[in-house]
Amino acid sequence: MASQNFVDYVKICCRSGKGGQGSTHMHRDKTTSKGGPDGGDGGRGGHVIIRGNNQLWTLLHLKYQRHVIAAHGEGGSGNRKHGGDGKDAVIEVPLGTLVKDAETGETQIEITEHGQTVVATAGGRGGMGNDHFKSPTNQAPRYAQPGEDGQEEWKILELKLLADVGLVGFPNAGKSTLLSVVSAAKPEIADYPFTTLRPNLGMVAHRDNKSFVMADIPGIIEGAAEGKGLGLRFLRHIERNPVLLFLVPADSDDIFAEYQTLRKELEKYNPDLMEKQHILAVSKCDMLDDELELELRQELAQHLEESPLFFSSVAQQGLQPLKDAVWKAIVQANPLLHNPHFQ
Repeated sequence: MASQNFVDYVKICCRSGKGGQGSTHMHRDKTTSKGGPDGGDGGRGGHVIIRGNNQLWTLLHLKYQRHVIAAHGEGGSGNRKHGGDGKDAVIEVPLGTLVKDAETGETQIEITEHGQTVVATAGGRGGMGNDHFKSPTNQAPRYAQPGEDGQEEWKILELKLLADVGLVGFPNAGKSTLLSVVSAAKPEIADYPFTTLRPNLGMVAHRDNKSFVMADIPGIIEGAAEGKGLGLRFLRHIERNPVLLFLVPADSDDIFAEYQTLRKELEKYNPDLMEKQHILAVSKCDMLDDELELELRQELAQHLEESPLFFSSVAQQGLQPLKDAVWKAIVQANPLLHNPHFQ
């Protein structure tokens, strides 16, 4: 998917339909000249509904749709006939979409399943016809309820990527290069910070016809949890990745300190992220000779329970062990492998 086509944030106006007017009809036919009230109720105004669709990966189709408007309900009629309900306006969204109130920022809806439908903005109720208001002391009421007005609300739709593994690292850590090498994704790659401004997804082929989805997310910087750099626009995407692959380049001044900084930023944003499967990989290892790589391994072994992986996307070194480690972590996080893309 081209990065310019990936849209993960839209703000739209949702306007539900007005309820139909109740009828004030009095019963009349060829044998009855002064019958009683038989006005029917008005129909409900149309809802604005959010529906999950697992065939969508982006909010691009909503980028230029500023208003979503549902139809009004129809008025009631004689013989207690109920007015037709207004047609609902349905917004199809990818799985992992959050619906927030634009004024308060409060999350109201979270779409996680295909076909899941939730009313985002309810339509107005239809008014009751005069048949409801008859009584022994008022046998011919000539009034009915008007329909309830619809609502107009601004909503923010935010997409959290549903991938099996998310790449976490500072700018220029080699995330986009790795994704381009192990999958068919073609993210923009350049030798300057923040080349990746939007997330990229790639399907990574593994042994025995198995595969998993990898997400390349814009680089994190220190202070991202407070909104610095791409800040929260980046961090929300990793909440749905069961495995986090931390990339630290081999030419880093202090690999372990950089790894700790990344972990602290994630923990400040959401402590639950520390419960996910974590893998540390040292990228650009083609810059190291055997002696220096061994020295780094021994140094990191003093701080880590598991030895980090060393790989080079450019030199095609260590990629298969990296994919094996990722697959092992995915299996541990998803023992039953329910996701449909697992073969």
